[in-house]
Amino acid sequence: MATIAAVSPQDIRDARKEHDKLRERDLADKLGISEAHLVAAHVGQGVTRLQADIDALFASFERLGEVMALTRNPSCVIEKVGQYANYTPGPHASMVVNEEIDLRMFGSHWVHAFAVEKVTDKGTKRSIQVFDAAGDAVHKVHLRDASVLEEWDSIVDALKSADQGDEITTEARKPVDGPKGDPEKADKLRTEWDKMSDTHQFLIMTRKMKMNRLGAYRIAGAPYARRIAPKSVETLLHRAAEKTVPIMIFVGNAGCIEIHTGPVSRIVDMGPWINVLDPGHDLHLRKDHIAEVYAVTKSTRRGPAISVEAFDAEGMLIAQFFGVTKDPEAAAAWAALIAELEADFAELAA
Repeated sequence: MATIAAVSPQDIRDARKEHDKLRERDLADKLGISEAHLVAAHVGQGVTRLQADIDALFASFERLGEVMALTRNPSCVIEKVGQYANYTPGPHASMVVNEEIDLRMFGSHWVHAFAVEKVTDKGTKRSIQVFDAAGDAVHKVHLRDASVLEEWDSIVDALKSADQGDEITTEARKPVDGPKGDPEKADKLRTEWDKMSDTHQFLIMTRKMKMNRLGAYRIAGAPYARRIAPKSVETLLHRAAEKTVPIMIFVGNAGCIEIHTGPVSRIVDMGPWINVLDPGHDLHLRKDHIAEVYAVTKSTRRGPAISVEAFDAEGMLIAQFFGVTKDPEAAAAWAALIAELEADFAELAA
């Protein structure tokens, strides 16, 4: 059902001034509104509503040169610095693939878009922020000192929406799709799993059997999916850094998946967060949100694809970690790292 925030735009603006040190998402949660409502309340005061046309947005992103790309879900944030080169549109999914920024986008979830200019002690910060129908962040593009600032005004003018109101209508957030599995189909699941030649076939396979990712992992068992302790994710990042094993990290939401490929070096624990703080790549993961973790092996033409996948208590996928299979030496190092991780953190299946 479509709704307008119960808190008025003026009340939202007053709360922003009162809690100017709070992050936008935290303030929105405090007020009981979506982050998109918080941003929209400032239209005309540093915020401009844009058309949420994914093709037009990505054509504009490329003109900005070096930027920071940010994608998040409630438990994890990934940030990559680079340029939006090599955009490929699609009717259902689009993508950007280059060495720094690697994205998969699902345009039906790109519903509300804003250009944001925020005055800070360090100067004016500029970003383009996109939200889904529920008002949750899908993807954000933050300008940097090296960005092509001269393009900003013309991009905002070209994408500017006819509607510049400070209220938006959102839909109720869809509940998390919890684990769906059918133990009676366990043998069929394992038989079809053995036939896979590409990781992308996995979701097609489970969908046909009316299962989902977590439900299938719970049923398949070893050697397909082995449950390991939540703490294994934190240890994985530390050991990958210590052993200089390159990895792939996938973080996303329904509208966008962002991928890091390469090494991780500086791993920092801060309270409930485990962070990667590397040049050009930051990752912020809530350790206390991790409820289930699986080491998963899927067959591909290049050999086994081994992943570590973390889920929250409701069954939402938080993040996935893969090896870099294009490099045989790196793939072998990754397999050894995961075997070590499983030996240290094996758990009984649910």
